[in-house]
Amino acid sequence: MALRLVSDFDLRKDVLPWLRAQRVVSAAAGSRGGGPGVLENNYESLRILNVERNGNVIYTYKDNKGNVFFGLYDCQTRQNEHLYTFEKDLHVVSCSVNSDRTLLAASLVHSTKEGRKNELQPGSKCLTLLVEIHPVNNVKVLKAVDSYIWVQFLYPHVESHPLPENHLLLVSEEKYIEKFHIQVIQEDGSRVVIKDSGHLPRERVAEDFVWAQWDMSEQRLYYIDLKKSRSIFKCLQFSADEKFNLMFEAPLDITLSDSGFKLVNFGCDDLQDQENLSKHLTLCVFTNHTGHSKTFTAALGSVDSHVTKGLTFLNLEYYLAVYLPGHFFHLLNIQHPDLICHSLFLTGNSEVVDMLPHSPLQSLSGSLVLDWCSGKLYRALLNQSYLLQFLWNTRLDCEKMAVLHCVLSCGGDRRFLEAKIIQWISENISACHSFDLIQEFIIASSYWSICPETSNMDKLLPYSSVLTWNTEIPGITLVTEEIALPFMKVHSFKGYWEKLNSNLEYVKYSKPHLHYNNSMVRREWHSLISEEKTGRRRSMVYVKNILDNATKVISNLEARNLEPRLTPLFQEEDNHQRLLMGLMVSELKDHLLRHLQGVEKKKIEQMVLDYVSKLLDLVCQIMETSWRKHSLHPCVPHFSGRASAAEFKVFHIMTRILEATKSLFLPLPPGFHTLHTILGVHCLPLHNLLHYIDSGVLLLTETAVTRLMKDLDNTEKNEKLKFSIIVRLPPLIGQKICRLWDHPMSSNIISRNHVKRLLQNYKKKPPSSVIHKSSFSVEFLPLNYFVEILTDIESSNQALYAFEGHDNVDAKFVEEAALKHTMMLLGL
Repeated sequence: MALRLVSDFDLRKDVLPWLRAQRVVSAAAGSRGGGPGVLENNYESLRILNVERNGNVIYTYKDNKGNVFFGLYDCQTRQNEHLYTFEKDLHVVSCSVNSDRTLLAASLVHSTKEGRKNELQPGSKCLTLLVEIHPVNNVKVLKAVDSYIWVQFLYPHVESHPLPENHLLLVSEEKYIEKFHIQVIQEDGSRVVIKDSGHLPRERVAEDFVWAQWDMSEQRLYYIDLKKSRSIFKCLQFSADEKFNLMFEAPLDITLSDSGFKLVNFGCDDLQDQENLSKHLTLCVFTNHTGHSKTFTAALGSVDSHVTKGLTFLNLEYYLAVYLPGHFFHLLNIQHPDLICHSLFLTGNSEVVDMLPHSPLQSLSGSLVLDWCSGKLYRALLNQSYLLQFLWNTRLDCEKMAVLHCVLSCGGDRRFLEAKIIQWISENISACHSFDLIQEFIIASSYWSICPETSNMDKLLPYSSVLTWNTEIPGITLVTEEIALPFMKVHSFKGYWEKLNSNLEYVKYSKPHLHYNNSMVRREWHSLISEEKTGRRRSMVYVKNILDNATKVISNLEARNLEPRLTPLFQEEDNHQRLLMGLMVSELKDHLLRHLQGVEKKKIEQMVLDYVSKLLDLVCQIMETSWRKHSLHPCVPHFSGRASAAEFKVFHIMTRILEATKSLFLPLPPGFHTLHTILGVHCLPLHNLLHYIDSGVLLLTETAVTRLMKDLDNTEKNEKLKFSIIVRLPPLIGQKICRLWDHPMSSNIISRNHVKRLLQNYKKKPPSSVIHKSSFSVEFLPLNYFVEILTDIESSNQALYAFEGHDNVDAKFVEEAALKHTMMLLGL
């Protein structure tokens, strides 16, 4: 299934064997500080009470005499520890242990002897007790009231040494929250007792609230109070000392009744599962920075399912899992929630929906998930292998998009993962109509290779190639609304709050979209190429720096990939692609330096090299997969010979790669265009080949055309091909290529170019008295006169107009070429 629940703790496996191993204890030992009694057939009373911030699990059970036993399972040592035993038949409402395991807080009520087991007797007094347990000693009554109380010790982020003061939250059903300050001292060596237990300082933290949630990992309290029928959402941050701060408050556009009362993550929720307490709004807080309200309306997957309530929310870092057993399973993308296509929506009696637990789960810190009913603590993870299989089977474009991102967000062996996705892309290259598979894979995989390493990178690098999504997703309706941003109450931020505040500022002031794009690179690259064609070039230092950036990228790429390549890439300079690489490095580095505060310049430079290298590496991986799949030879293919079916398929893949990278203006590995052109000449008839060249699909490189001139003989068919290629080359490259082709057509082109250069700045002079005779016996006065002019220009400007590398290109050469061309036209 898409969600993999890895068991971290199981009452039956991790606690029961230990309890069974305990010997029958005496009546004296079964007193308030005694060890565990005999369970006999009372296993059903064993249940989890709380999971503390450090992962330790507090549980309880009743022995055969009704005594209440408290135990702790240490998640690090995987050992059980007896904490305390109450001799009376009581029902535990809530329990918490401080980080040093010296104090235990518990709230208990009397159990009724009639009706259901553990059913609470209406109006019974609730005792909230504070017990010294290192060793077992005094018991302090904190509250004795007729309403239920929930307790929770605060856990400091620094736990290296025992703290002299502990802080305990008491949450009352009467809608107030108090904080007790408890100082402890050591007596008689290691014995820990409460200092001045008769006067424990306390303060009111919140009151008149209707809903509250505890974030044990970050030590935050979220709560909602009603002011003039208006719901105000507030957040308190508790620090390691006795201080706490109201971080923000925000109005909520939801209707709540002041008669309701709901707690989330304050230990076991068995009280609130009763009918009279389960009618209130199901509300959970997951921290996010989007500044939008998204309302999802989901169709129920099956009318036959008997499960109609128990909506479960699970925090999976970049995703929020929402599922209703028997009906649907959704993975909502909370890292990039703007487009609905980046979230996965599975509905109906599918394998994914049916294999999830049907009992309600509670999401704790990080990816921890608690199943109160079974007494199991899980770590929820996305199941990569299942998602990859799902990717092969799904037919919906929206699901392909969502699952692709889900798989890449999982991490793990990225090389293996990318190979699996490339294999899928190769088999389904034309099966996706809403977006380009190669384009999305390159952008998404490059993003996930860099972003998890550095905070705030999620806003600076492109996440997806898709900017809008208008295709309907079956069974899902989404409404997005602007919401009022939280009003931050604190102005000095660190860690999470610093990032949240910066994101709120981003939304509040509508800053320009910060995701990097290659628009500046596109303009600068075209400018450099235009200068090259006209023979002009700006500062050589500037161009050298750009090309040096490209060299660093290629070196970085080769250092990370030591395996020999099958594809004949990186075998030529390919300055155009190197310029593109270098410009992207330069622009991306400037972009990150502007917006990424607090990160060293050297680290940013390395991240840029890694990112651009990754773009190139992904193209190389696609090429390698295709090359290996079709068993092509690692050498560059020759122009001569007929194309094989394998070459046709590889040419098609290369064309799709070019299409994917061209619109985003991404660099390609040096040698890509040469190889693509050679395969194009092999695979395409002449008119299609020329169409591909004229439309920019095939880019003629000097290396490719040079090989074409050398590999192909001068048959009529090849002559036509060569001439068609030469006339499409830029002038500077065309002149070089013509010298390699010993043919009248080539001589004609060389002559034309030579004459053009000579006559560019020609000024008519008085005729010379000397008449130069043609080397041929043919007397053709116009040609004779024209050659005389050329000879005169050459003699007066010999140093300026000498044809570089070809001393024999002169007026005589032009005359001979003209006569030969005329004779050829006349058929002589």
